[in-house]
Formats: sequence, structure tokens, C-alpha cells
Amino acid sequence: MIHLLFSIIFAQATIILLLLFKTPLRNLVVSGIDIIKRGRGPIVVKTVSSTIFVVFSSSVYSVFKLTHRGDVDDGAPSDLNPTEQVLFAKHLLEASLMGFILFLGLMIDRLHNYIRELELRRKTMEELKKTEGKFDAHEEVKAREMQVNTFKDMIRQMDSELETAVKEATASEATVEALRKQSEGLLLEYDRLLAENQELRNELQIVDLRVSHSAVKKDS
Repeated sequence: MIHLLFSIIFAQATIILLLLFKTPLRNLVVSGIDIIKRGRGPIVVKTVSSTIFVVFSSSVYSVFKLTHRGDVDDGAPSDLNPTEQVLFAKHLLEASLMGFILFLGLMIDRLHNYIRELELRRKTMEELKKTEGKFDAHEEVKAREMQVNTFKDMIRQMDSELETAVKEATASEATVEALRKQSEGLLLEYDRLLAENQELRNELQIVDLRVSHSAVKKDS
């Protein structure tokens, strides 16, 4: 089975190399993959891939089971005997090869899709170039006039927005100036009130002193 897996990997690697470089063989490989993807081909490919994945999972489980086989008493992993070591290496190699086969298969499918998409885009670009070459001067002038009208509308809209922004800025400046003047008036009023408060305190102190002096004289 290992020889078969290696053969499949070499075949997949060869297909990938042929898809990477633009050669006449690449067109042949792409055509072959197109044929495989038609009709019952996808079902067969999915069936084979599912089978390989199941065997791959079984091999991974066997490797996991061998590496985590522990002693019944303390649960510590026991040493593998020579037979188990051979089985471990065999399952590990098979799991690695089958995983690599699945990965290469996915790469082949993606490369095929990219190549087809690239060819489709090239054909579309060529058709667009041919179509552009068939446009006459009248249609081109119409297209340019439509662009000019669009730009004019955009300029009008931008001028209107700019005018609105200037008006808002002017109104904001007026509001700020009014608030500044109001704050200055409030500061002046605050200073005046502080001065009056200080005068009232001084007068109260004088009255208290007089009352105290009068009370002292009456007592004496």
C-alpha cells in the first residue's frame, strides 16, 4: 500500500508541476481535469477522497492509540515492543502519505480553478478591447459629454456645500463673539459684587466695633 501511496504522490506532484508552467502539456492536463469534473467524475473523486480520509483517520487513531497506551495501574505510557514500533512507524507513514495526498489533491483543484479563471478573464479582456475598438467617434463624444455634465453637477454641489459651510462658520464666529462679550459682562458684574460685599463686611465690622465700645462704656 505504501508503494501505491508514493506513486500517487509522485503523479500528483507531476500534475502540479505541469500546471505551474505554461507548456502545451498544461493545456492537456487542464482539459483532462475538465473531463474528470464532468458527469460522474466529481462523485468518483469525492468517493475516493472520502475513502482516503477514512483510512487516514484510522491510521491517525492507530498512532494515537499506540502512543497513549498506558499501564492499567498508574496510567503511565508503557514502552513499545519491536512489533508495536513497526506498526507505529507503518501507521505514521501511511497517515503522513495519505494526508499529503489529500493536500496535493486540494492544490490541484485550486490550481485548475485559478487557471480557468485566469483564462476567462483574459478572454473577457480581449472581448472588451475588441468592443472598444468598434465604438465610433459619436458614441465616444456622447460619453465624454456625459462625464463633463457629471463633473459640472459635482462642482455645483461642492460650491453649494462650501457656501453652506462658510455661512455656518460665520454664524459660529458671531455666536462665539456674543458669548465672549457676555462672559466679560458677567466678570465685571462679579467683580462689582465682590467689591460691594467687601464694603458691606467693612461696614459691619465698624458697626460691631461701635456697638462693643458702647457696651463697654455702659458697663463702666
